[in-house]
Amino acid sequence: MLALDDRRRARLKDSMHPAIPAATLILLRDRPGQPPEIPMVGRGAHLKFAANRMVFPGGRVDDDDRITAQRAELLTDGPEIEADDLAHRIAAIRETVEEIGLAPGIEGIGDVAQLSAVRAALHAGETLSSILARMGLRIDPHGLHPFARWRPDHELSRRFDTRFYIARAPDLGEAMADGIECSHCEWATAQEHIEAGGLIFPTLRNLERLRQIEHYEHAVAFVQRYPIVTVTPWSEDHEGHRWLHIPENLGYPVTRQRLDAVDRDSDPTRPSRGRVPG
Repeated sequence: MLALDDRRRARLKDSMHPAIPAATLILLRDRPGQPPEIPMVGRGAHLKFAANRMVFPGGRVDDDDRITAQRAELLTDGPEIEADDLAHRIAAIRETVEEIGLAPGIEGIGDVAQLSAVRAALHAGETLSSILARMGLRIDPHGLHPFARWRPDHELSRRFDTRFYIARAPDLGEAMADGIECSHCEWATAQEHIEAGGLIFPTLRNLERLRQIEHYEHAVAFVQRYPIVTVTPWSEDHEGHRWLHIPENLGYPVTRQRLDAVDRDSDPTRPSRGRVPG
């Protein structure tokens, strides 16, 4: 017999609106005896989704991500990864290069100058597959580990079906916002990001989950304890209030929030937790 959350997910799946495939990457930078730091970016006020909010680097999966996933010569050897998952991992890597200038999962970048050249080429419109072939680089998707999958279905300016991945922060390069989609980039612990605010509901819930992580290897072990189940929040009435809920068995310490306190989408008039660009 299906559990309540399973039955609810089955009903939601049958009735959900179309969503845009997307991927996001959570980088963890270990520190001795302290929680890892995570880079987050401030979304620009001009954007239609999550304007003036802090998010993890990421974006939609494009056609070239799927093309790259099919080109074995552009990939390192390793255990086989399902094609759609692989395309999402490639999108997460590409978006991280574009948005903050770090290149986890790209093998062969020799120095900061080459890293900058990869980012500049992406910003100029060259496809990732073309850049990899031209520079003799390859994607190593095995350092990315599935962390979560969220597909909200309430009224939003954009609906995304987003896969979250974790990876170790690379040593090469310095995280800097692109100044286009992202106004600034900040490294902080999960707790510090939560306290600073400017977070939509999925980001806040995932930071609360990350707050339990002690270091990168602990994160890898943590995610292996839970299946990757698509999270679609739903609302219910309790104690005279409307609450937004998520499933209780996926490692999230907080699984509901009053709807009138939830930041679910963009409001460009609300300032982000602004800092100077960088």
